[in-house]
Formats: sequence, C-alpha cells, structure tokens
Amino acid sequence: MTAISTSQAQAMLHTMADMQEQHNVLVHPQWREQGFEFYRAMWVECAEMLDHFGWKWWKQQTPDIDQVKLELVDIWHFALSELMRERAIDPAVAEQLATVSVDKATDPEGFRLAIETLAAACLSTRSIDLSAFCAAMAALPMDYAELYALYIGKNMLNRFRQNNGYKSGEYRKLWQGREDNEHLIELLDELSDVPEQLPERLYAGLEARYAIAN
Repeated sequence: MTAISTSQAQAMLHTMADMQEQHNVLVHPQWREQGFEFYRAMWVECAEMLDHFGWKWWKQQTPDIDQVKLELVDIWHFALSELMRERAIDPAVAEQLATVSVDKATDPEGFRLAIETLAAACLSTRSIDLSAFCAAMAALPMDYAELYALYIGKNMLNRFRQNNGYKSGEYRKLWQGREDNEHLIELLDELSDVPEQLPERLYAGLEARYAIAN
C-alpha cells in the first residue's frame, strides 16, 4: 500500500466533496434543504452489497468483488453527502480514511458482519458512522487510494446517468445485456495509465459505449 501524506489525504477528500457537490446540485439545486434520507440509501446499499458478495448457505455463490467494491463506493457517495450536509468536512475524516489497513485477506463472514454493523449503525443513528464504514473498508479490504479512484469513476457514471435521463426514467442501465457498472470497471482498467485525465476520458468512454448500445 502506498503511503498517503496528510496533505494528499486532505486534497483527495476535498476533490471528492467538490464532485459530490456538483452531482447533488445536478439532482436537486437545494439538496441540503430537501431532507433526503441518505441513511436509508446507505443501509439499502449494504443489502445489495451482501447480495453481490454472497450470503446464502443453501446455494453456491461466487463473490463479485468488483460489484461489491462499487456498492461500497455508492455508500460513500451518500455518506459524504450526509457529512457535507451536517457540517463542513472535518480534516479528521481524511485522516481516518487514510489509516484504513488492507494488510489482511478477506474473511468472508467477518466482512458480512462488518456490513451488517454498518447497516445497523445507519438505521440506529439515521446518519453515517465513519468508524463502521472504515471497518467495512478494512474487512473487504479497500484502502483510501482505491476508494478515491473508484469514487471518481462512479461519480462520473452517476453524472452520465443524470445527463441521460436517469431521474426521468429514460436512462437504460443495461447496455448490450450488461449493467453500466460492468462497463465502468472495464473502462477504469483501460484508462488507469492517465489518472489526471481520468474524469474526461471516462465520460467520453461511457458516451461511446452507450451510443453503440442504444
């Protein structure tokens, strides 16, 4: 794991906050005053993540780790929105995220329990428990650098969805028989060599694939 300096960690957090602000305004210009239930979105995403990871003892299941990671990133979108609505982003948030350790391999049951703990915290507090979120990251595992990279990718996909009729119901999530999340993962792999140009090139790649599929 590459060490992240305090200044880098803070810059990453502020970049994500700026992108989240742009997305939230796209959804609703007065998003801070609307009372959106971000906590509800988070615990529902937890359930979706368990489905991608697998929890049924009565059938064979293979974890779809790429989708599990994207679900955790989805939760971070809502968690970040909650933090931004409640108060200014505290520098301690970046410090806590940067200290997440990924030294241990995934313990399947440990990860399931970490996700359930996160969901329970969302329901009991109707907010985000950052410690529970970081524990879920560590249990997967996913470090801050990976959370940041995947956040950039999923944020651009969310923006693309909104710009193509997601809110009105016109957007088609399935492209040539596959979910747009799957196309996102492929594009992220293809564009990993130019991180500074990632947002623009990723958006262009999504546009090209969507046009072919539709």
